[in-house]
Amino acid sequence: MPQVVEWVNAGPDDLVYRYPDENIVWGAQLIVHEYEYAVFFRDGKSYDTLGPGRHTLTTLNLPLITKVLQKIAGFQQTPFKANVIFVSNKQFAGKFGNRAQTTELAPLMTFGSFWFRVEDASLFVNEVVGGQNAYTTADVNNFLRGFVNEKMIDSLSKYDLQTVFTKLDVTSNDVKANLVDYFKRIGVQMIDLKFEGIDTTPEFRDRLFWLKTGRVSPDEVIRMETVKDAAASLGKSTGGGAAFGAGMVLVPPLFQTSGGTAPAVALVVCPNCQAHIPSTSKFCPNCGTNITSSETQPAAAPGKKCPKCNSIASAGATFCQNCGAKLT
Repeated sequence: MPQVVEWVNAGPDDLVYRYPDENIVWGAQLIVHEYEYAVFFRDGKSYDTLGPGRHTLTTLNLPLITKVLQKIAGFQQTPFKANVIFVSNKQFAGKFGNRAQTTELAPLMTFGSFWFRVEDASLFVNEVVGGQNAYTTADVNNFLRGFVNEKMIDSLSKYDLQTVFTKLDVTSNDVKANLVDYFKRIGVQMIDLKFEGIDTTPEFRDRLFWLKTGRVSPDEVIRMETVKDAAASLGKSTGGGAAFGAGMVLVPPLFQTSGGTAPAVALVVCPNCQAHIPSTSKFCPNCGTNITSSETQPAAAPGKKCPKCNSIASAGATFCQNCGAKLT
């Protein structure tokens, strides 16, 4: 009875199968079912590929492996050594999930599904099955999932956070286009790819919220985060009350624009009511006196005058900081 080489009881999710006996007899019956290919693999390389049908194995339908065997003395001996790899070319679905980074190093967590089919069985066996020692469906699926994740991380790293989230259709199409080219190199056709979830950390989620409003520039968002981080650090080191007070001091310089803050305005004394008013005033805001037609004097610094050395101390001082005399 002739040897029968066949993939028996292939399941709907089975992608690849290696015939367990590598001793192949000339004249053996090779049965390849619909949606299958049989690839002869030897010495780390794929040779002849046969499609669906019943094949009697001869040197005529195995020309490539025959050339290899001709270099060996007694090549017509039977059996000869070769692995028969069956590959299904049905459409399959796979899952992906990865952690990537954007151009500003924002972390991205993505997951979803992709659909594919083996287009070139010989190339697929060379690059994936034999090249990666993935001789089972589970091994192949693990390789393809890792392959998708690796290439997707490379693609997403070219985008900033706002683009990924606000133009996901553009991003996913670009990722898919890149994967189509990569998959062709291993004999696989990428049919479709869909993001089912994408997220980032709370810190960058807040940044995305402000950017999406369109009212805040990226630089302003970074300054806001700096203030938030500074306040948090002060809160840890000095306690809630002290941190809040220090935070109120920190906020103005952190939010100061490139043009700087407005310079302080000098004060003068109103000649009528003696109120301290801005030197740029035309009329006294306290009594209405016309300042432009009156003579004014610079306002003295608020505080107490020392009776001994005549220096000015702060309003709440009890002793002179210059000579130590008691202030009245």
